[in-house]
Amino acid sequence: MFRAAVRLSVSGARSLTWTRLGCTAPLAQRCYSHGGKQETDDEFDARWVNYFNKADIDAWELRKGMNTLIGYDLVPEPKILDAALRACRRLDDLASAIRILEAVKDKSGPHKDIYPYLIQELRPTVDELGISTPEELGMDKL
Repeated sequence: MFRAAVRLSVSGARSLTWTRLGCTAPLAQRCYSHGGKQETDDEFDARWVNYFNKADIDAWELRKGMNTLIGYDLVPEPKILDAALRACRRLDDLASAIRILEAVKDKSGPHKDIYPYLIQELRPTVDELGISTPEELGMDKL
């Protein structure tokens, strides 16, 4: 089965590349860029801060937003995390707040200076909202 598929694909590729006099095979052209406007870092941050600051955000939207945000190839800015932690407080969801801090620590990866910086920047919010960090709960020693 696999050989037949390879044979067909090879013969199909040969027919595309084989040229005759006066006739050339059409070239496949792909456009990987959508040509749209690129979002700046400030616009990205503002979009996520607005998302987490929605008055009617529910627990599912909070988790969906954090899963999407953590899926990006970046560590979220402190102002985005501040808005997410405040959304957790509005929802009275302490577990999600601690999970956000755990996810950010994991997302920081081998860069040992990122997580302490984020905690330093979030310390006023964490203290105001009464949220304990994973380290304060002893979760880093497990």
